[in-house]
Amino acid sequence: MSQTGFSRFNQWSHWMEGKGLESDIVLSSRIRLARNLRQLPFPHRLDESQAETTLARLEETLQAIHDRWHLDFYRLAEVSPLERQVLVEKHLVSPQLVQEPVRYQAVAIDPRESISIMINEEDHLRLQVVLPALSLQEAWHVANRVDDALEEHLDFAFDQKWGYLTACPTNLGTGMRASVMVHLPALVLMRQVAQVFTTLSQLGMVARGLYGEGTDALGNIFQISNQVSLGLSEEEFLHNLSVVAQQVVGSERHARQHLAREAGVRLADRVARAYGILTHARILSSDEALRLLSEVKLGADLGIVPALSRASFAQLAVLTQPGFLQLKAGRALNPLERDELRAKLIREQLLGEAA
Repeated sequence: MSQTGFSRFNQWSHWMEGKGLESDIVLSSRIRLARNLRQLPFPHRLDESQAETTLARLEETLQAIHDRWHLDFYRLAEVSPLERQVLVEKHLVSPQLVQEPVRYQAVAIDPRESISIMINEEDHLRLQVVLPALSLQEAWHVANRVDDALEEHLDFAFDQKWGYLTACPTNLGTGMRASVMVHLPALVLMRQVAQVFTTLSQLGMVARGLYGEGTDALGNIFQISNQVSLGLSEEEFLHNLSVVAQQVVGSERHARQHLAREAGVRLADRVARAYGILTHARILSSDEALRLLSEVKLGADLGIVPALSRASFAQLAVLTQPGFLQLKAGRALNPLERDELRAKLIREQLLGEAA
């Protein structure tokens, strides 16, 4: 199952397609399950022999279910640093998993890059399913089936009172974190996003940046998830997050309508300037590109500029990242070369032709 090659991750992931329920605001839905093997210390307490035993046991298990789930196994020590960076940029692994040293870390990924299993991160195994738009129930259905398949071969640490045992107490219980990735430019422009997130915290939810805990909300993209996984069933957590997601979508739509009504000319000018820069600039940093793309996406949703037809906003958000750019180029690039290629590819995507 292991694969090699500089461009093995040089493709769009299924979750980026930009179609589905509330897809103009909700970019993706994710279910993540934390699991640990019974009678083995948590990853941060494993000695070298135990770490290798864990890795080998999980690789053997993934081989056993390969015919059903087609999960290809990659030991991160055999994956280049650039490819590891791309895995983070595509939200297939966490930044924590790819931190050096990676001798006993691994990931298994299905062909559509909807399912990924991180091995020896904070927990022995972290299974995640990411699907486009607002599709929490569908993601949970897939994650639950993969979890059942794994449990046919593995003895997970479980307590009748506390549920699944995890390295971090906030993951006790179901071991589940459900999240939606949302694009909220209007709430940010109207300076209402902090108030929305304060309300979320009162409902047991938390908002984080583009790549999760401890990261910034680049391009006005946020991840909203449940704060704890103990005390409710998986279905109850999913219902609560679905309700919250719909409320956030409603707030963003209301903010967009207000902006279009009260600041129509100023908003149109702002969007047009962003579109003009993106279609004419010769160098663009990743932060600037994502900020401007966010404004153009808002303008496209409101009919101010042409719709993003060649690539979804989620695809463009990944395309702007340093690692993915270099993987597309097929070689390492210095910062200026990355900025030049980024500007060129964005022009091509927005103008629909080679630029």
